[in-house]
Parts: sequence; C-alpha cells; structure tokens
Amino acid sequence: MTQSDVERVTVNGVELAVTVTGEGPLVLLLHGFPEWSWSWRRQIPALAAAGYRVAAPDQRGYGQSERPPNRRDYTIHHLVGDAAALVRHFSAGSEPEAVVIGHDWGAMVAWSCAQYRPDLFTAVMAMSVPFVPRMDMSLLDLIDATRGDDFHYIRYFQEPGVAEVELEADPTETIRWFAWMASGDRPEVAAPLGDGNQTRLFESGSPPEGIPPFLTAGDLARWAEPFVEGGFTAPLNWYRNLQRNWELTAAWNMTPIAVPAGFVGGAADPVLAPQADGAPNMGLMMMDQFVPDLRTRVLLEGVGHWNQQEAPEETTAAMLDFLSRVRD
Repeated sequence: MTQSDVERVTVNGVELAVTVTGEGPLVLLLHGFPEWSWSWRRQIPALAAAGYRVAAPDQRGYGQSERPPNRRDYTIHHLVGDAAALVRHFSAGSEPEAVVIGHDWGAMVAWSCAQYRPDLFTAVMAMSVPFVPRMDMSLLDLIDATRGDDFHYIRYFQEPGVAEVELEADPTETIRWFAWMASGDRPEVAAPLGDGNQTRLFESGSPPEGIPPFLTAGDLARWAEPFVEGGFTAPLNWYRNLQRNWELTAAWNMTPIAVPAGFVGGAADPVLAPQADGAPNMGLMMMDQFVPDLRTRVLLEGVGHWNQQEAPEETTAAMLDFLSRVRD
C-alpha cells in the first residue's frame, strides 16, 4: 500500500481514506478493532491481481478517516450507510453492487450490510465474528445477566473516557498487547477477554516480551501509528452504540442472512472459543442456523484473531475461493 493508492472520498457526511486498486467486480474490505485498512495489506494486491476492484476504507473514526466528535455518529446505520455510499461511489457508470468482506467489527458491519441492503451487497464474507441475529435481549443486557459484576471488556468500554486512560497511556504498547493476547501465539495462561476479577483490561495477562511472530518491529509501529496520532475514543464509540444499535434494529429481529455467505476464523481465536461448559461456540452455532447459504466455512488451525496478518496466504486463498463461488 502506497500513498498513491489512497483516495479521500466524502460519503454519507464523512470523509474517508480509501485504498483502491484493481479492475473488475467490486470487493469492499472492512477492518475491525483496533486496526485500520493496513490490516488488509497482504490481501489487497492478491485480490486485484485475481481480477477484482478492491476498496478498503479506514472506517469512520479510524486511520486517516474523519473522526466525528459525537458518539451518536457511530451507530450501525451510519456504518452501513458509509459502506453503501462507497459501493455507489466506486460503481460509477455501472450497476452498484459489491461483495463485502469484514473482520471483527468490520464483520459485524458486513453482516449488517448484507442484511439491510442485499440489493447492493450480493454476497458477504466475515472473519472472526460469526453472524448472530438481533435477539430479544441486547448484548449488553445479556452480559449483565450472565456475568453480573464480573469484568467484561465490552462493558468496560462503555463509559466515555475510562478505557482511554489505559489504552492511550502508550498506544504502541496497547497494540502490542492486543496483537499478542488475541493471537494464536498468546501464552496459555492468558485470559485475553478478561477473567472477571479485574478492573482494567491489561490486568487479564501479560504478553511475552518483544513482538509476536507474525509482525516485525516496523509492522507494529505502522499498526499503532493512527492510534498514536488520534487516540482510541472514536473506535471505542462503536462499542458505545451497541445498546442504541439494538434499539434501532428491532425490525430485523431474528432475521437470517439471505445472500451467499462465507466465514473464516482462527481456531485459536478467543472470540471463537467454546463456551465455559464446553459446549460449542454460541456464535458458530447461531451462524449455522441463521446463514442458510454458507458456502465457505474455514477455521485455521493455530491461528488467533488476526487471521489476515497471522495467516495471510491461507486467508487470501479462502477469500479467493469464496469470491469464485459467488462470481461463477
């Protein structure tokens, strides 16, 4: 990715930095937390070489894109609106449509894109976060009901200004912590999503010294760069709209995904871990139930949460296989 690849596009009332390359059917790549479009650096050229037009935005609040100051400007409707507007922008002169592929929070946006606008998003592939439909109880209420007063990172992220104190004390160290603790190389004793007996995120375990094997020192610095410059408030605002998102999406309660879909995850991803009682991961079970046209389902052995970075070749191969399935 070079600076010449990046376009600044104003859509849906926000200016976004978008890496664009290639010619052919449009593929929209949506990153997660705490990343930015750079996380797709290994996949972008491969997809372009395979005959696709690739657009990978820094989503609102991230990277070099605009950071609206009002936390209400980060609802799921804003995020899907950004993606839909990008499809229309990059489909100028042709019928607006795209395959949307998202990782982590980007997966949640991608699932929503496919659910709310199947006219624009003809297929969806998610990474790390399986599809879970909007249910009768919100995620925050479910956390409260099941965890009580125990620590949970999503609950910790809710109060404006609280998590920022910890995450912004040393943004590069914060990214190093996330990189280690959600990777397939994390220590066996780590509890990356919290162990219930803590008050801050980093109390859940200490990463090894140095840099995870899937990164270089330059990679770590590059990954952290936008957070050193812009902090974490805007990305955390995505979490601070979870309850509002649940309220806004009542019309889609228990609605399945109707378009062709694919899923890639790391078998060692803590997000995909079995339930505490040993039962299969709830998200994977829900996805199997509510995504009837799931054409690709790949779990990469030994790989954690950052599958595009930890296993770039395998991830790219799964993406190209899925794209060929929905293109033919």
